[in-house]
Amino acid sequence: MAEAGIDYSAVFQALPGMIALLTPEMTYADVNEEFLRISGRTRGLMVGRYLFDVFPDNPGDPAASGARNLRASLQRALATDERDAVALQRYDVESLERPGEWEERYWSTVNAPVLGPDGQVVLLVHRVEEVTELIKARGSRGSRTQVLEAELYARARELQEGNERLRAAHARERAVALALQDTMLPALGPIGHHRAAVRYQPAVGSLNVGGDWYDLVDLPGDRIGVAVGDVVGHGLQAAGVMGLLRSALSAASRVAEGPAQALEVLGLYARSVEGAENTTAVETCVDWDTHTITYSSAGHPPPALLHVDGTVEFLDQATDPPLGARPEHIARPQATTTFTEGDTLVLYTDGLIERRHEDIDTGLGRLADSLIHHRGTAPEALADALLLDLLPTVGTTDDTALVIVQL
Repeated sequence: MAEAGIDYSAVFQALPGMIALLTPEMTYADVNEEFLRISGRTRGLMVGRYLFDVFPDNPGDPAASGARNLRASLQRALATDERDAVALQRYDVESLERPGEWEERYWSTVNAPVLGPDGQVVLLVHRVEEVTELIKARGSRGSRTQVLEAELYARARELQEGNERLRAAHARERAVALALQDTMLPALGPIGHHRAAVRYQPAVGSLNVGGDWYDLVDLPGDRIGVAVGDVVGHGLQAAGVMGLLRSALSAASRVAEGPAQALEVLGLYARSVEGAENTTAVETCVDWDTHTITYSSAGHPPPALLHVDGTVEFLDQATDPPLGARPEHIARPQATTTFTEGDTLVLYTDGLIERRHEDIDTGLGRLADSLIHHRGTAPEALADALLLDLLPTVGTTDDTALVIVQL
């Protein structure tokens, strides 16, 4: 690839440090000359091969953890779209001249994702620095140097262990948040003779869970209320705020004159709940007697109405700012649209459609295309299909709530 007269392939090969390009499946796509020189491998032994087949752990060392730590770092970079570093560690390498003999080696690595136009990870930049000579020199240099280098290595190991403890603590918080979320989100009960499906897909990562909710309630007559919402933030606090707001909106929708009034009540209540600011929510009322959907949105992505003729209508004619965004109380807007038997109503949170560095209209278009492709599919199967089509294959850093109602 050349741009503005620069041969980037030549630049990559001439980089002074050890650099490799890995696919998301952790196979070598390319390596620079310095990587080949220091590792003692040839391009033919590396490119196209799985990293941990080229560099497995030392089978003679039961405590070897280099491959495990490196794999975990690469997986974090894939899941979070952010660079991840591994502290100084021992990772032995098999000698090519003496197969079966393993050389004691020490390395530090940094792994950085490269995103494609669709926001997905297409490559991982794998930068490696060997510090074996520094560590081994401790035994041959003066006492002061030996102490300093030993201290450096000890501090690096402490940092690594501290990171592992922090990740374990985050994992425990994630488990608690998920359990809390599960108890507060309602199980799908009967809604008359109408078919519906709900999904909650937690995000990848210890803290990225807790803020999204859905709700379905029976209303007088042949009507139901359907809502979704998204609390700003993640973790236990967001899960707790989510539970309070979901319960409040569920109660308000049963007594309010319509979705707009229900959101007004929720907005007033949210002012007294710490952490509820800028929550988004959308409330809909489906009336089978009049074949209408009345709706109101507080800064939330618009519900989608898939018509039996294969067209998709986004319900975006009654959108106001999120909860608590205005200091004064102003009546929220409300709109109504009609539906025919066989149409499908889809409510969701932004994790389903939004991607980094991408306009929201692109995500809405992707949702519309998926709905059209799967039109005629029953709610349960459609819910699975949408999650498969729209969520990243490696994982997402935002949770997703989804409600589908067959009209």
